[in-house]
Amino acid sequence: MDPLGPEREDSWLRLEDASAIGAARRMATALARDRGFDDEHVGQVAVAVSEAASNLVKHARVGLMLIRPHPGALGTVEVISIDSGPGMSDTVGPIRDGYSTTGTLGIGLGAITRLADSYDIYSQPGKGTVLTMLFTARGTSVPDTVACGLGRPVGDEIVSGDALAFEETPDTVTAIVCDGLGHGIGAAEASREAVRVFRAAPEVTPVSMIERVHRALGHTRGGAVAAIHVDRRSRAVTYAGIGNISGWIVTPTGRQGMLAMPGIAGHNARHMRESRYELPPHAVIVLHSDGLTERWDLAAYPGLLRHSAHVIAGTLFRDSAIRRDDASVLVIRTGP
Repeated sequence: MDPLGPEREDSWLRLEDASAIGAARRMATALARDRGFDDEHVGQVAVAVSEAASNLVKHARVGLMLIRPHPGALGTVEVISIDSGPGMSDTVGPIRDGYSTTGTLGIGLGAITRLADSYDIYSQPGKGTVLTMLFTARGTSVPDTVACGLGRPVGDEIVSGDALAFEETPDTVTAIVCDGLGHGIGAAEASREAVRVFRAAPEVTPVSMIERVHRALGHTRGGAVAAIHVDRRSRAVTYAGIGNISGWIVTPTGRQGMLAMPGIAGHNARHMRESRYELPPHAVIVLHSDGLTERWDLAAYPGLLRHSAHVIAGTLFRDSAIRRDDASVLVIRTGP
């Protein structure tokens, strides 16, 4: 039995040679079948994922691909492809039939975008490309999601000491991010306990959530934790945190940090409070563990804030994750 329960680890595939293309295709088709896709649709998923993986191997030299179930839609498969390859100055032209430019990810991109039920792409010359795809079983609506969380363990660890979860409604997003103290199984036990508490009552206020998590983590190593409630209709966010989870409100002109209290949830958290912030138009929320450097600046990525939460999270994850620590990032779009 898995001592950590049912929470699923993000499993990133490293695409370095042609043998990895088949592994990506098999993973995607198995997941699509498990999610109720018909044979024709499974074949389309196989083609799109194979094309994306092939592009990584051919043109980006080294890339990463994440294939997983959508966290809030049982009939949907998410695919996120990230690389630090040559990138493209034009992501519209490559989608046209017959377009091909040597040295870019243009080959096959048109087929990928036609076969996916939803997609987004962001690329910069010299920095690389992030491509995201959603595939949804026939008869199921494509989820109108505004949030995306990504994570990975440090080094050769099997599990990450970070964990996150979120719940969406048409007008709100509630979420939790936890960084268990240290690494490995012990850290993962703490962070997954925090997620379990969140899933039991995601509707409570952020400060109430932090209080519940603090009590629940007493038998674990403890960790840093942040909880958030985003109201997209009233344009407000309520935030509470203990320890060094970073919370930011990001706009095209800069970012504003959200207040967390010092301490370790489960062991040393004397003061708990929540803060409320007004959301500027088109603001994006970013929460991340200290496995991401705080030196990121989304102003260095022109137009990125207009893209999906998946693409923003993938870009931050690619360029800001620290290799010597578990890493997790959650991105929430607050506007259209």
